[in-house]
Amino acid sequence: MSASEPSPTSAEVVVPGSHNPAPAAWPPSAVTPQPSIDAPSIAEATVAALNAALAARDFSAAADLFLPDGLASSHGETPVGASDAPFPYWRDHLMLSWQLRTLKGREGIRKFLEHVSFLSREGSGALHFAVDSSTDFRAPKVADFRPLGGAVGVIAFITAESAVGTGRGVVRLVEIEKGVWKIWTLYTALEKVKGWEEQTGPRRELGVRHGHVPGRIAWTEKRKEESEFVLAHPEVLIVGAGQSGLTAAARLKRLGISVLVIDKFDAVGDNWRNRYQHLVLHDPVWYDHLPYLEFPSTWPIYTPKDKIADWFQLYAKAMDLDIWTRTQIDVLSYNDTAKNWHVRVRRVLPDDGEVKKEFVTIHIIMATGHSGRPKMPSIPGMDSFQGDLLCHSGDFLGAKDDARGKKAVVIGACNSALDISQDYAEKGYDVTVIQRSSTHVISSESTREVSLGGLYGEGCPPVEDADLAVWSFPSEVLKALQVDVTSIAAERDRDMLDGLQRAGFRLDNGPSGGGLFMKYLQRGGGYYINVGAAQLIIDGKIKVKSGQAVAQILPRGIRLADGTELEADEVVFATGYESMRSTAKEILGDALPDDVGDVWGWDEEGEMRGIWRETSHPGVWIHGGNLAFTRYYSRPLALQILAKLRRVE
Repeated sequence: MSASEPSPTSAEVVVPGSHNPAPAAWPPSAVTPQPSIDAPSIAEATVAALNAALAARDFSAAADLFLPDGLASSHGETPVGASDAPFPYWRDHLMLSWQLRTLKGREGIRKFLEHVSFLSREGSGALHFAVDSSTDFRAPKVADFRPLGGAVGVIAFITAESAVGTGRGVVRLVEIEKGVWKIWTLYTALEKVKGWEEQTGPRRELGVRHGHVPGRIAWTEKRKEESEFVLAHPEVLIVGAGQSGLTAAARLKRLGISVLVIDKFDAVGDNWRNRYQHLVLHDPVWYDHLPYLEFPSTWPIYTPKDKIADWFQLYAKAMDLDIWTRTQIDVLSYNDTAKNWHVRVRRVLPDDGEVKKEFVTIHIIMATGHSGRPKMPSIPGMDSFQGDLLCHSGDFLGAKDDARGKKAVVIGACNSALDISQDYAEKGYDVTVIQRSSTHVISSESTREVSLGGLYGEGCPPVEDADLAVWSFPSEVLKALQVDVTSIAAERDRDMLDGLQRAGFRLDNGPSGGGLFMKYLQRGGGYYINVGAAQLIIDGKIKVKSGQAVAQILPRGIRLADGTELEADEVVFATGYESMRSTAKEILGDALPDDVGDVWGWDEEGEMRGIWRETSHPGVWIHGGNLAFTRYYSRPLALQILAKLRRVE
């Protein structure tokens, strides 16, 4: 289906080739009355038993501590399309192996422990857990795992240590019969590699060498020498200085790894600064913090695009990141013997002179953003258009202030399309949205108070604790949770959603009813977080044509498949973007083999495909996503690269 063709619904559309599993079934609710459940004792006993089994290398005993596969649920209804019965999960991000894995079922967990983990090697040392009661949020407690209720159990934060490093995790326990508690989900994540801990806190750099130091240079000179790589080659090259490139560079630098970031724009932040005027982040500030340096308490809840651009510049300076702007790869080749890249870049200097610099690097991270190349459909008559503007949404800079009765058509009906349509409507344009397929819509208030409420907000736990809680959910469980969250948000937004449907705007609730989060994780789009356009549609100030293909571009408008003609002075194609792989291929060319697959969407285990892990080509990585995703995944990405560079086994 082309970008201009309609489909009746996009609810179950996922990234091609990715998996679309059913939501997990909820586990049985505790038999013991809730006030009588001793959460700390239950957590301590389970962790002790798991430690003993792992120390004895009795992986069958370890697996038996988990919920039996397919145990009959006793709490009532499961989500539509969900698994018939609950299964246990162990989600591990580098604590057991240098992989991002989710194991499902007792047998899958047992085999993983025996054959894939660090534990399978003699002398590697047993993995050891401890219950973390250092704060009220982390301490073991009784919780209802299901937002709509009916799945009461125990949740506990844990610390973890192996021969390789230390980390944290989360365990969720359910009672399968009176007094018998089993692990439903276990999450473990490596945070520090022994001997290569981050240079933060007590390990921070001194910053000065006191006393008589012959030949010492000032900090400014030292930074210039470092940033120009006068004396050394960068171990890692990052392409792109948006949130992906900055978070990866910050993590790597704190691990003592030399890293160069290059970006084609004139300044750090231009990837946001150069977009349409009224663009504002749709996620609230508490969800968007960058590693090591959080937004100040004065920061607005929703960040304007120029403000985030300026913050990126400040962040790059504060974190001492080495960034060459106005720089692009000119030539590169991979040395199979030396296992490194020879790179030549073309760099435009402040005086507009151009230089070419060559260096050798070991790893390349493609951090060019979640989106790849713009999807710009080819429609008959495009060359004949005589209006003022015909472009992709990525090139749209804003509606004109003096509309003078002008007409605009926006093809698409998700975030960018409706933001642009709102801009047009507020400037006095007669604007029509061509909605090719259904859209999931949620209000910004519901996103803030329902989807993220309790974890990311004023007075909520530290962002690293919130991240741990969110990513501790295996994807199938997260999907089940989001089905409930979507249902709750829909009731809260009922008037808005009913009004949109009356206006002819088609709605859906995403894969299996999982709403916004599932649309993002499994498709990378297909949703709108309402910041004003919904009411304009309801009031008729933004017109909607649903389920129609654009058959032809006319000199002064468009013709739809049903023969309807719409006049237009400006036509904007908000038709999305290709996979991140498309940009990587465009930049790396033949150096990126065809077997490096598509990016985004879930693999068979529910981990994301093609991203945050080394691709099938040695030394090539892809990093991307929104600010929250890049904040979290920049750590496992950096730790994997550290392990390869420093030969951590």
